[in-house]
Amino acid sequence: MSTKVSNPEVALRILLVEDDVRLSALIQEYLQKESMIVLIEHRGDVASKRIINESPDMVILDLMLPGLDGLEVCKAVRPEYSGPIMMLTARDEDIDQVVGLEIGADDYVTKPVQPRVLLARIRALLRRFPQDGNMQASKQETGEYSYGCFKISSTAREAWLYDKTLELTTNEFDLLWLLASNPGEIFTRDTILERLRGIDYDGIDRSVDIRISRLRKKLGDDTNHPYRIKTIRGKGYLFVKDAWGE
Repeated sequence: MSTKVSNPEVALRILLVEDDVRLSALIQEYLQKESMIVLIEHRGDVASKRIINESPDMVILDLMLPGLDGLEVCKAVRPEYSGPIMMLTARDEDIDQVVGLEIGADDYVTKPVQPRVLLARIRALLRRFPQDGNMQASKQETGEYSYGCFKISSTAREAWLYDKTLELTTNEFDLLWLLASNPGEIFTRDTILERLRGIDYDGIDRSVDIRISRLRKKLGDDTNHPYRIKTIRGKGYLFVKDAWGE
């Protein structure tokens, strides 16, 4: 998997994959006024090759595209592209959001979206990704924690179970680090979203629940009666430091 290393003196390079020519031009114009370089691609099948070959700092990916749709593009590039992917779509259907997040998208914005809101979401997403090869751990400390058979390092951006590296998306790692670095502390969905995405929980967003479910599977937790990442009814989620053996 390629790792993007950015230089703060170099303009951010965003690949916008959007088949609406007028909309893509408007987004490009607005973001370039914010000192970002915005490259445009209108076809999904071409975009998947460009993402891997050009390794942009970020991808904004429309759902409905010719060639390959956004979900197919995201799934195709995720094994080789480690940068942030934001899904952009006019379809406000919960199933699309769920599938997008499960295959590796990092955020999901429904059109129409105000340019200032899109810019804020872009900046919030980028704060969670490496810059200059170092973790920009927003509101998190760097370090390493070991609990029995489980270990996690924010510096290496990796987690291990029985000395085997866990295959985690950026969102999954950030959530796991937040929980594992604060064992025994209950985190509400609102707190998790605010800490990791900088937005408030609206009572509808299911991304936290989806990622908790995926983490439990990867951590060998009991999905019916979880004991490593517990659900505290009516409150939130809790990482149990004594649930990993010796």
